[in-house]
Amino acid sequence: MFLLIGYAIVLAASVGTYAVHGSLPALWMPLEYVAILGLLAGGFLAGNGTKEIKATLAAIPTVLKGSRFSKALYIDLLSMLFEVLAKVRKEGLMSIENDIEHPHDSALFNKYPNVTADHHVMEFITDYLRMMVGGNLNAFEIENLMDIEIETHHHEAHVPGHIMAKMADAAPAFGIVVCVMGVVNVMGSVGEPPAILGKLIGGALVGTFVGILTSYGFVAPIATKLEQKAEESGKIFQCVKMVLLASMNGYAPQVAIEFGRKVLYSTERPSFTELEEEVKNRKTKK
Repeated sequence: MFLLIGYAIVLAASVGTYAVHGSLPALWMPLEYVAILGLLAGGFLAGNGTKEIKATLAAIPTVLKGSRFSKALYIDLLSMLFEVLAKVRKEGLMSIENDIEHPHDSALFNKYPNVTADHHVMEFITDYLRMMVGGNLNAFEIENLMDIEIETHHHEAHVPGHIMAKMADAAPAFGIVVCVMGVVNVMGSVGEPPAILGKLIGGALVGTFVGILTSYGFVAPIATKLEQKAEESGKIFQCVKMVLLASMNGYAPQVAIEFGRKVLYSTERPSFTELEEEVKNRKTKK
């Protein structure tokens, strides 16, 4: 929503203010628009592999959606982890073996559909719970492995944002390319009347205008939004990591989820009281 509002303001501040004292038809150079868009598309395809192209095309529509990483989601996540760890503490690690092997059939996990809907998060949780159940790895080894996996996720999540940022950087240069082609056309028409030459020169300059406007007004905001979403998507893994490591180090479930709560962004972090009351209410409903 805010992206579209921002676009409207950009157009109003550029084309709208120009229309007050200039002629809008003078900006209508469709071939130059096609040339710039074609150069951007060509550069995008030439500079990226299939995996990067698919990831970017899939990520772009998400900039129009709100964030799913809300306080409610994190309360559900921490409540679920508390319930898992409380079961482990009471009945032993083997008591959750069926839950982690078949998470979609688990009565425990299915109480938290907001969390289970994210298969990446659930895979992260069940993988490390499985290691805790079946392996003899210590907390240091698990933490190191978690850090590597989170770093890999971080790198993959940032690919679309990096690609769009590079396209934003390239757009002004492509605008200059189109402008230069227009100037070359002008040089070939030096014998024409001044009115015609003026129109040709103006048309050439439109290329530079469109390239810069496209870059900073339209493509760069998408890159920024994608970077923000990538940062958001990594925080949930850090939260799970802190909870599981705290449990492995011998902390009680109530304390372990506090470790996870503390790493959350302040805008989504539930207060200690909110989380404690939610956990108590869920225990009462059993």
